[in-house]
Amino acid sequence: MNPRVASRHDPTPVVPPEPVAVKGPNKWESTRARLAAFVALTKPRIIELLLVTTLPTMIVAKGGLPSAALIAATLAGGALAAGGANAINMVVDRDIDEVMNRTRNRPLVTGAVTPRAALVFAITLEVVAFVELLRLVNLLSAVLAVSATAFYVFVYTLWLKRRSTQNIVIGGAAGAVPVLVGWAAVTGHLGWPPVVLFGIIFIWTPPHFWALAVKYRDDYEAAHVPMLPVVTSTRRTANEIFVYTVGLVGVSIVFYFVADIGVLYLAAASVLGAIFVYMSARLAVLAWSERATNKDAMRLFGYSITYLTALFVAMAADVLIRRY
Repeated sequence: MNPRVASRHDPTPVVPPEPVAVKGPNKWESTRARLAAFVALTKPRIIELLLVTTLPTMIVAKGGLPSAALIAATLAGGALAAGGANAINMVVDRDIDEVMNRTRNRPLVTGAVTPRAALVFAITLEVVAFVELLRLVNLLSAVLAVSATAFYVFVYTLWLKRRSTQNIVIGGAAGAVPVLVGWAAVTGHLGWPPVVLFGIIFIWTPPHFWALAVKYRDDYEAAHVPMLPVVTSTRRTANEIFVYTVGLVGVSIVFYFVADIGVLYLAAASVLGAIFVYMSARLAVLAWSERATNKDAMRLFGYSITYLTALFVAMAADVLIRRY
């Protein structure tokens, strides 16, 4: 007899097993997850790269180390403005992000944050960034930081991204503005050196991003975003990458002649640039022979980040070594 089934000869009552309680996340875990989702809206890794270019720019503008307070205020304001811009970008592009494998885990796609909450969060960041830079730095830096957000949102995200193969070329100007913010924070004005620095990042952006887009070509095609690798061949994309890379190295050398910078920077720009040109030329050759792979493109993408970081570190090191 089944011991769990009572019979008329067994007066012992059957006691059903107690249901197992399934515990959900506690309040602290929920709060932490929500905070992490809001942080993710700002695209922290992109902000890191923007700050890597801002601080060396401030050092060159000062001819040494600016005050710790000015550095902190400028970097904080720049990070807030860039974070707000990235969050607005996610609100606008949530339909694209849902289609693309690379972005389908973003907070607005998963439902971790609502579009309204994300937009309020983004606008708050922009307001705080403007007020903070205005009060602790200067008006020019505040205006430049917020104007970069306006350009990124209205020119790149809302206008160019879904309509033009030149989306990342023109839209990349927004990512080049932080060097202007850094220079203006120290000097209160602009000039040829920050304009050339702006040009370095502006020209660096297409080869950097197109290399990434080669790997995620299918994603962009599915989302109907006309990135260059989607609308043309890998061969043509690799050629464009090479042309922009050569131009980038040329502009980086020009900076030596317009700024108070020394031979350490010139040597670094030359070596780093030569490696970048070689790698982009290699990708172009592989593409022409139809042997280029996503791995080759991502290798170039990875180096592009190393290049920009090392170039600006060398810039700061040159100034600090000569000064101190």
